[in-house]
Amino acid sequence: MTPLPLGASELVAWRLDEARFAGTWDSGEGGYLFGGRWNSKGVRAVYSALDPSTAILEVAVHKGFKTLDTVPHILTAFRIKDPGSIGVVFPDDVPNPNWLRPGVPSAGQQRFGDDLLSGRAFTIIPSAVSVHSWNVVFVATKASGGYEVVLQEPFALDTRLHPAT
Repeated sequence: MTPLPLGASELVAWRLDEARFAGTWDSGEGGYLFGGRWNSKGVRAVYSALDPSTAILEVAVHKGFKTLDTVPHILTAFRIKDPGSIGVVFPDDVPNPNWLRPGVPSAGQQRFGDDLLSGRAFTIIPSAVSVHSWNVVFVATKASGGYEVVLQEPFALDTRLHPAT
């Protein structure tokens, strides 16, 4: 696993969204409507990553490189103000190791995630897309005031990832 930057005076996380959602990047609307790997429907979970590459892969696995090449996206970096507000879930902390592999989330997995999100303001958990990387998941209302945007910029996909045929 990539070493965690815990103990640092600040922690920056990254998220990629369609440009039309740049202003509401932390609303958790997608998690609320559809649920996710670590939340059930009705929970406004916001998914991000500890590095921009993982944030990009997390979106690419769902939307594909064609969409990232043709639909404007915004890359957001945000700083978590208090590293003490972060809970870390290591691979051995997860009751079912299959939860860390790609696939459809189970009801048990989502309940486990809901419990995590109700505990700490921010949760760091291994990524299923990049097994040596980390996701940061939070509910904006719970984490309110605990983070601030440090960067929002247009994202441009390397065109080699969506080559002409």
